[in-house]
Amino acid sequence: MPPPEEIADPATLKALAHPLRRRILAELRRAPASSTTLAAALGQNTGSTSYHLRELAKHGFIEDEPALGKGKERWWRVVPRDLRFPLRSEQSPELAAVLDGLREQQFAEDLESWARFQEKSPEMGDWADAVPFSRGAIIVTRAELEAFFEDYMALLKRHRRAPEDTPADARRLLVRFIAFPDPD
Repeated sequence: MPPPEEIADPATLKALAHPLRRRILAELRRAPASSTTLAAALGQNTGSTSYHLRELAKHGFIEDEPALGKGKERWWRVVPRDLRFPLRSEQSPELAAVLDGLREQQFAEDLESWARFQEKSPEMGDWADAVPFSRGAIIVTRAELEAFFEDYMALLKRHRRAPEDTPADARRLLVRFIAFPDPD
C-alpha cells in the first residue's frame, strides 16, 4: 500500500462523492472493467460511464488496465490509495460540507451492504458466521488516538493482498472503523 495521502481539495472530494462514481468504484474494487461492462452492470449508457471513468482517472482514483483492452476498448482498475482528510478544525466550510456528504453516503452504503449480507447469509455457508464484531470505548489522549488509528491501519494493510495472491477460498471482507468522542 502507498503511504497515507491527505486530500484537501474539494474538487477531488466532489469527484469521489458523486453517486454514480461511487457505484463505479465499487464495481472496480471487485474486478477491472470497461465502460461497456460497467454500463451493463449499473444500468447506465456507455457515454455516461466513460465520462465518469475519465473524471475518476483525472483525480487518480482509477487507472487504465492496458493488458485487458482490445482495440479502442479501455479497461480500468482502482488505484490503491490510503486516503486521509484534514483535521475538522483545518477544513474550509466547502471541504467540510463535501466531506460530510461523502461520509453520509459511505454510512448509507455500509448499512445497505450489511442489510444485503443479512439477507444472503443463509446461503453463505460458514462465511455467514464470519462476522467479528466489537463495540467498546477507550480513554486516550489525542496523540494516543492517532497512534491507535495508525496501528489499526497497519493491521489492515498487513492483511491486504493482490488479486493474484488471493487463495480460491478467500472472500473480500468489508472492514469499517470509526471512533469519535462521546458527545455526552
